[in-house]
Amino acid sequence: MNDAAPGNQDRGSDPPSRRSVLRTTAGVAGAAGLGFGVLGATPAAAATPSAEDAGSAPPRQGRTMAGVPFERRSTVRVAIVGLGNRGGSMIDLFLALPGVRVTAVCDPVKAKTERAAAKVVAAGQPSPAVYASGENDYEKLCERGDVDLVYVATPWDLHFAMARTALLNGKHVGVECPVAMRLDELWALVDLSERTRRHCMQLENCCYGRNEMRVLRMAHAGKFGELLHGAGAYNHDLRGLMFSPTYYEGPWRRLWHTRLRGDLYPNHGFGPVANYMDVNRGDRAVSISSFGTPALGLAEYREANVPRSDPSWKETYIESDRTISMVRTARGRVIRLEHDVSTPHPYSRINSLGGTKGVFEDYPERIYLEPDHSDDRWADFSAYADEFDHWLWKEHADPPGGHGGMDYIMVYRLMQCMRLGLVPDFDVYDAATWTAPVPLSHASIRANGAPQRIPDFTRGEWRGARPGVDSVKPE
Repeated sequence: MNDAAPGNQDRGSDPPSRRSVLRTTAGVAGAAGLGFGVLGATPAAAATPSAEDAGSAPPRQGRTMAGVPFERRSTVRVAIVGLGNRGGSMIDLFLALPGVRVTAVCDPVKAKTERAAAKVVAAGQPSPAVYASGENDYEKLCERGDVDLVYVATPWDLHFAMARTALLNGKHVGVECPVAMRLDELWALVDLSERTRRHCMQLENCCYGRNEMRVLRMAHAGKFGELLHGAGAYNHDLRGLMFSPTYYEGPWRRLWHTRLRGDLYPNHGFGPVANYMDVNRGDRAVSISSFGTPALGLAEYREANVPRSDPSWKETYIESDRTISMVRTARGRVIRLEHDVSTPHPYSRINSLGGTKGVFEDYPERIYLEPDHSDDRWADFSAYADEFDHWLWKEHADPPGGHGGMDYIMVYRLMQCMRLGLVPDFDVYDAATWTAPVPLSHASIRANGAPQRIPDFTRGEWRGARPGVDSVKPE
């Protein structure tokens, strides 16, 4: 049972019927066909959006979801779709939280659903409903009445369809990165979220990293002065994993390197820097220019490590080994994004922020601010922990789970917002903005670096300040 909080019914009310939403949104992708043609088509068959078209916004079909709270509920009922490396580990975090029940699990590999169901029972909860009858069984899961949030952790090709289905069935949905792969799909999710009155969120765990949250609070406190530039990346050598016969369920991730040339995974770097600069909350990302190196790394790795009998030898890789993008904001700031998963490189998300009073750079973490420092030498970032660590990290100093605890902090905060009937820290507009570099960087590279306009998914509401990840601790 949901415990609807008084006053929340106006903006977070029950969704319209599935039929009415389908009728109104029919042809949304056609009207906003700003991305590529058939998903998975080779670039030669893909339609590159023009800068003018990509920057225009289709008419709003519903009300804004900015500032819309969840319906308050005593227990959050979660369904998990995708139980591979990510979903199979994230289920442990949902089960670790009070007031959260995992009511359904879904994966076409039956053994994975059995392991997940056993975890739920071991945690003292009733056995969840299991959906393992093919890749479309998630549609039946989304029709259930005992699900409040659908968590999607599947291959990227499936994210849009699953998020769309969850919204059409009146469920909030949280999706692993990236939320979709095409611009028209991003617009469709924005429109559906607004029409169904349900949140569609990019579950970007790096926004909840301890360093990221500390820098965010320092930026908001004016420690960097007027913000000028930032940088974020996903530079992570995945060659061995992408050619592993067991790590991924099939070669889906590697196959994207045969389809697109741009930044396939911008969210980990873009999300935190967008938060620092209050993108969609007083500033807006307006354009992106991207450049890519030749695609050599995966082929060289295959030559050295993969037998000729492997099916991967039929693949031709076109994804740039390193993509470098420059994002410009409405306030004149610049954000540099990088993506490199196919050459040797120590892991780095760069995570940098600079302003008129100084700069922070991560990997390794270091800072230089005036008037605190005056010797042109990097200083100790940990000196700012006591004053500027986010309350979530002070409350959970040693969180469980992977990625240094940021996964747990993200899940804890999302469940807290749902239980207390709070506004989520980020929404569908953030999901669309952080993911837009996927198709637009590809388009820019194909156009020799020509700027591509980033759509205003908020339809003008970015000009107003509003809360985000730099949240106030609930009473």
